Amino acid sequence: MLNPKSKRAFSLVELVIVIVIIGIIAAIAVPRISRGAKGATQSAVRGDMAGMRAAIDLYAAEHNGTFPGKNKAADGTAGGAAADFVDQLTKFSDVTGKTGAYNASTGIIYGPYLRNGMPPLPIGANAGSTDVLFDSTNSPPAVVEGGGEGWVYNPNTGEIRANTLATDEAGDNYSDY
Repeated sequence: MLNPKSKRAFSLVELVIVIVIIGIIAAIAVPRISRGAKGATQSAVRGDMAGMRAAIDLYAAEHNGTFPGKNKAADGTAGGAAADFVDQLTKFSDVTGKTGAYNASTGIIYGPYLRNGMPPLPIGANAGSTDVLFDSTNSPPAVVEGGGEGWVYNPNTGEIRANTLATDEAGDNYSDY
């Protein structure tokens, strides 16, 4: 018969077995979780690129083949700056690229093409940046990672790339997505 004053407790062997089992489970789960995070980054870059390319193509289709950020500034003057590119994709515009509030009588009826603004770059040294670097010389636009811009864009060709030298698990550059 048990002494009513004695207390039941786990033995040292039982505690060691439980700790070993938890360690085995952690050894299996942690690599799977980290692979999932890497896959999520790849999906985010691919999704952002697809959305921006679709917006650029739609803008060009509705603006007589002119890509955003080319020729006219968002205010209707001579332009070609990254701010004009962002305005033309995120605000209403007329066929010449002049932006403003929706107004059918003035022809400001197109867009916006990116309703939530420019997406932030999810990877690399410029991660979190929504800024755009213009490269009207190179096709595809050249990656210049040190400037802080998240995206690099050619207004003559409509090409946009992630402005990073980082690579995915397969060794492919995110900028080539």
